[in-house]
Amino acid sequence: MLRRSVAHQENHERWLVSYADFITLLFAFFVVMFATAQKDKTKARVVAESVREALEHGQLSAAITGIINHRKIAPDGKGDSRLNPATAPPPNPAAPSASVSKDLAKPTDLAKQADLAKQADLAKPLEVLQRSLESELKTGKVSMKLDQRGLVISLREAAFFASGDDAVNSNSLPILAKISRVIGDLSNPVRLEGHTDSVPIHNSRFHSNWELSTARSIAMLELLRQKYAFPEDRMYVAGFGENSPADTNGTEEGRSHNRRVDLVVLSKEATKVETPTGR
Repeated sequence: MLRRSVAHQENHERWLVSYADFITLLFAFFVVMFATAQKDKTKARVVAESVREALEHGQLSAAITGIINHRKIAPDGKGDSRLNPATAPPPNPAAPSASVSKDLAKPTDLAKQADLAKQADLAKPLEVLQRSLESELKTGKVSMKLDQRGLVISLREAAFFASGDDAVNSNSLPILAKISRVIGDLSNPVRLEGHTDSVPIHNSRFHSNWELSTARSIAMLELLRQKYAFPEDRMYVAGFGENSPADTNGTEEGRSHNRRVDLVVLSKEATKVETPTGR
């Protein structure tokens, strides 16, 4: 018996496969765009991760639903409540955060922390000065910090000197009295560093910023020595002119921060390398 051959019918709907893939990707694209437009950047990252996982494991619909409901869908389809504050497990206080661990792993940060740890002898004077000079710190007459050299007390020109002059303003004497009472009880050397802004000076007394910055350092040294009986052998003078700015010279506010005299109370480690005798 002869069998009739069945004519093969061509499938004209194969384009639907590609079309479905295109629509899926397009939908995922708009979901990602919506998430990235939100202020919550953590949610945006989770959206991208969830869409990627869903595409890999065929869970796109579940993933989108989970994101909308503040849940992350794992590849196995089981929900994860990490984005839902109401059901999220409490954090483990004993476990360090990832950002802290990452920061502590940086060699530069470790070195900086080690340097500051060596200056523990200056932490207490800093705390005392912060309390006694609270109003001066708020008004910007004085600023203080601990760095690799030690305790740096910046005396701004506006509160201590007239423009282009090295005479110490008498109104600033109460501030200097508070500072001398604290650092005078220490054995650390003190370096007085004069600084200016980048605007050139040329008057009958000073011909350069070098001269002005050095003269102000000397004036401050003489005042501490004569009025507050600060030991001479603990003080050193330096003039930097405009070459060590604390702020930008591009604005008036920045220039006002640069016009200063820094009282640098040297740490024990800095004393070994930054004083003439290294004592």
